[in-house]
Amino acid sequence: MTYAGASRAEAEVGARMLERLDYVKIAPRRILDAGSGPAREARILGARYPGAEIIALDFALAMLPRAGFFERLLRRAPLPLCADLTRIPLAGESIDLVWSNMALHWLNDPLAAFREWRRILAPAGLLMFSTLGPDTLKELRAAAGARCVHEFIDMHDLGDMLLAAGFSAPVMDMELLSFTYPDSSGLLADLRASGQTCARADRPRGLAGKHFGARLRSALGTHATFEVVYGHAWQAAPRAAEKVKTVRVFKRIS
Repeated sequence: MTYAGASRAEAEVGARMLERLDYVKIAPRRILDAGSGPAREARILGARYPGAEIIALDFALAMLPRAGFFERLLRRAPLPLCADLTRIPLAGESIDLVWSNMALHWLNDPLAAFREWRRILAPAGLLMFSTLGPDTLKELRAAAGARCVHEFIDMHDLGDMLLAAGFSAPVMDMELLSFTYPDSSGLLADLRASGQTCARADRPRGLAGKHFGARLRSALGTHATFEVVYGHAWQAAPRAAEKVKTVRVFKRIS
């Protein structure tokens, strides 16, 4: 199974984020898809804003899109950029829309990403993102144990981080999505194929054994809950103290 086939939650949330863009009036010249994976939404954003340059950024080089011949010829392919979300090799104020679908929860420090995204956003630029909240995979947490599942950040804490990073007018909301599988093995297969493995520092390191696997599949059931957190915020206008006034001094030469 490929990532594209297994990342059902990411695809659904990305589609819902795109619907939210209908209520925002922007005409971006340059868009960054931060944590793009294979750039599923980056290509849609390119079609929505045909005059914009699209940059697809991901930490995993193998995940980045590979343009076909006609895409390259027509310059419609997203530009791939392999980099860290917290250290982006782009100039300050060079991006009009930072878009990030279901990538932020992989970071140890989302605030660092928010600060970096604010740095690269142009004046009046927009940040739009989705991530996972605390009730995500609560069924798996109950069946496998807390140390086997990530802890996810509450949307109110994320909103505070946006303000701390200097963003203006942040808006946060949340919804619960439930995915149903024919059996628990299907859910576990999707999680593995989409890279959703546990990276907690305190996770169990030994082999769990086949008896643990059997108990897990029996207790897990066929439903998986995802608490999806949505957020958007604007690049704040520079404060007066941040504005630099240039004074030219001319000396008369006699």
